Amino acid sequence: MALSWNEIKERATKFSTTWKDACNEDSEAKEFLVGFFNIFGREERVGTFEKRVKKLDTADGYIDYFWKGNILVEMKSRGKDLDKAYKQAMDYLHGVPDHELPQVVMVSDFDKFIVYHLNDEKKSEFRIHELVSNVEMFGFLAGYQKKIYKEQDPVNIKAAEHMGKLHDSLKAIGYVGHDLEVYLVRLLFCLFAEDTGIFNKQQFQDYIEERTHCDGSDLAGRLQELFQVLNTDNDKRFKNIDIQLGAFPYINGKLFEEMLPTASFDSKMRTALLECCYIDWSKISPAIFGSMFQSVMNPVERRNLGAHYTSEKNIMKLIKPLFLDDLWKEFETVKNNEKKLEAFHIKLSTLKFLDPACGCGNFLIISYRELRFLELEVIRNLNKEGQRFFNIKDMILLTIDHFFGIEYEEFPARIAGVAMWLMDHQMNMLVSQEFGEYVCNIPLKKSATIVNGNALQIDWETVVPKNELSYILGNPPFIGKQLQNEQQKADMELVFGKSSGTGVLDYVTAWYIKAARYIQNSTIQCAFVSTNSISQGEQVGILWDILFKQFTIKIHFAHRTFKWGNEAKGNAAVHVVIIGFANFDRAEKYIYEYEDIKGEPHEIKVKNINPYLVEGSDFALNTVRKPICNVPEILFGSKLVDDGNFLFTEEEKIDFIDKEPTSNKFFRLILSGDEFLNGKKRWCLWLKNISPSELRESKLVTERVKKVKEFRLKSTKIPTQKAANFPTLFAELRQPESDFLLVPLTSSENRNYIPLGFFSKNYIVTNSCSVIANATIFHFGILTSLMHMSWVRNTCGRLKSDFRYSNTIVYNNFPWPENPSDDKKNAVETAAQKVLDVRLKYPDSSLADLYDPNTMPADLVKAHNELDKAVDGCYRKEPFKSEAARMEFLFELYEKYVGK
Repeated sequence: MALSWNEIKERATKFSTTWKDACNEDSEAKEFLVGFFNIFGREERVGTFEKRVKKLDTADGYIDYFWKGNILVEMKSRGKDLDKAYKQAMDYLHGVPDHELPQVVMVSDFDKFIVYHLNDEKKSEFRIHELVSNVEMFGFLAGYQKKIYKEQDPVNIKAAEHMGKLHDSLKAIGYVGHDLEVYLVRLLFCLFAEDTGIFNKQQFQDYIEERTHCDGSDLAGRLQELFQVLNTDNDKRFKNIDIQLGAFPYINGKLFEEMLPTASFDSKMRTALLECCYIDWSKISPAIFGSMFQSVMNPVERRNLGAHYTSEKNIMKLIKPLFLDDLWKEFETVKNNEKKLEAFHIKLSTLKFLDPACGCGNFLIISYRELRFLELEVIRNLNKEGQRFFNIKDMILLTIDHFFGIEYEEFPARIAGVAMWLMDHQMNMLVSQEFGEYVCNIPLKKSATIVNGNALQIDWETVVPKNELSYILGNPPFIGKQLQNEQQKADMELVFGKSSGTGVLDYVTAWYIKAARYIQNSTIQCAFVSTNSISQGEQVGILWDILFKQFTIKIHFAHRTFKWGNEAKGNAAVHVVIIGFANFDRAEKYIYEYEDIKGEPHEIKVKNINPYLVEGSDFALNTVRKPICNVPEILFGSKLVDDGNFLFTEEEKIDFIDKEPTSNKFFRLILSGDEFLNGKKRWCLWLKNISPSELRESKLVTERVKKVKEFRLKSTKIPTQKAANFPTLFAELRQPESDFLLVPLTSSENRNYIPLGFFSKNYIVTNSCSVIANATIFHFGILTSLMHMSWVRNTCGRLKSDFRYSNTIVYNNFPWPENPSDDKKNAVETAAQKVLDVRLKYPDSSLADLYDPNTMPADLVKAHNELDKAVDGCYRKEPFKSEAARMEFLFELYEKYVGK
């Protein structure tokens, strides 16, 4: 255990008094240095006296004292030239390997000390009687200061790559599965321990370098011995244990309890482990390395290391509104009242947290760290007068055994448990530095409870009783309905039971139901990161009807759609929301709105939050087959299912007609969303009214029809096989008999408006679009307005972040203006026609170009602005100040129309 600063200063005072008259370099240097290092509790042999090295001129040199990675000392007799001594010391460094270079060079003549800090090139000088005032610069010798290696990277992707090499080597020799995972976790602990004061500085590295052969032949056995020692109480160790091995502390915590098969190492594997030792592990957050090293286990993921862990910044977006902001506010109100502050401190110590999809424990780790920061501030305020506490350790009330997790995979579950220990130790070191008293919970007596199992099958009450729990939080897996395996589908059935329509739901929704059921009649608050699909489109009505009606859930806060992940290269684009909820209501509710999904949100205080994450009542739109207002119906376009046999480019069409001129009459222009938005031209064979004789005479057309039939017959889908009976037709035929308004189903989120267009019935429309037959210019004006776009943004589904227009959710539920006057309708029609007229001025520009915010012509912007004003006027006289105001109005109007 490290000495307190008071003990160090007492020893420094005694040392200064003893050596104030010393002057003989030759006879007393070693004794002097032994006394010096004793000040910092380094009675044991941690360095080397008379260390031999090769100087620049290749001659042998002898360093008076060298502790690799930490300090080099050169002693001279009193009054000698210390600048010369420094030059001599620097010459010695030429013969020292890079990873052993010290952070400090000290030269002394027994009275004067000159300390050179190599990392920041600072120089400190003092006399021996001033040593007690300067001991803090040597805090790293006592384990208080983080060691900084020259030219070392922080533990990051480089560290993961080194561990990856070791993992692959062990796996290659047949050391696999559970044993390998536990083995790696133990090594990770040892690497972290020697850089953070759990072990002595470089203790693990020294053990490998000094007690194992370069060929690695005995390394596995030595590690096995070490693991056994780390699991054995000091009183129960063999009396004749090797001194270097016996210096390791007793760890406990069951980390080293299981007996593993002895591994096998060679020289390359030994080198790989030492390369891990040469990195400064004190600089990584345990919250990061957990996820990063989980990637080590997967060679595919390792190619994109860093892209799979959750950034702390995004974790904070969840925990701050869930509990942290409120706790800090409460602290500010009680910090000047000692009794209330002590009660608040006790309250902090009783809080308990569950992450039912904890992975490597990121959310639990960061939550614990932030609570310890808050507790540190509490202790500072309780100790304002100074020296109030006899034992600072007694003032630390927060413990990691109040944190619970459930994780499906074993390796991340083990990482989570170890990472919680490491975060606990890091926070203890922070307290140690603050109050000058060493705090270390070794041997481990308390630990987080991380259950390895399926959270959707486990009764959460068996993990932590709900009457003890305060918060549920986490980032459950994002798996859409199409990607769920059989086990996951079974999990969904288990959680949702006989609820109808749940087959379309994302896997993450099961955690909402499980949590809602668990928190009934409690004050537990929850928050999950989720795919934004649960607050858009068809999933909303299904999921939130259950949450509202069966479990009376209230949404307390919500982050609207933003990009989730970190800044790592190759990070996948995942668009998410965060929803905080409980089984009780609260007065203050907040929505966090993002103007840029990659940017920062702004906070909006609201009265209530609906499941579309805007202000509104607790209801969700359901799928309806007919519009709720008196407007034309909307239908999907036709679906080909033809393997491309009916489709032609302009060139392909010309070539086909050249070969078979009679086919010309069967060609029609076809429109998909791509052709419509990007101004492309494509043709199709439209054989709806072809006679048998015409088909028989058109051999090339017949060949195409046969290929369509063959393709459909090979399908595993019954409807497609049935469509093979009608190979001349599109598989699903919904071509309008009259002219129509076309609505592309997918459109970029960057557009302020979804482009719409009128077409004659001779254009064939595919199912990537919807059509509104007999639509008027008024209908066009309303649908291409900012009012409708606000509705779209908040109710439609998304493909990544792009709009996915829905007939049955968006269009059919849209509340059209209530009985607008003829004048107001005429205003809309005039403005809508102006939009169409302006578009015609740019025949060489596609709609994608015209509606790109960066290239949209000024006159088109103006025309749309005029249309927006006209449409707003159909709804009410007062202007809408924001999209939130529009949505609040539209939801109220919707409720009026449907009688909710």
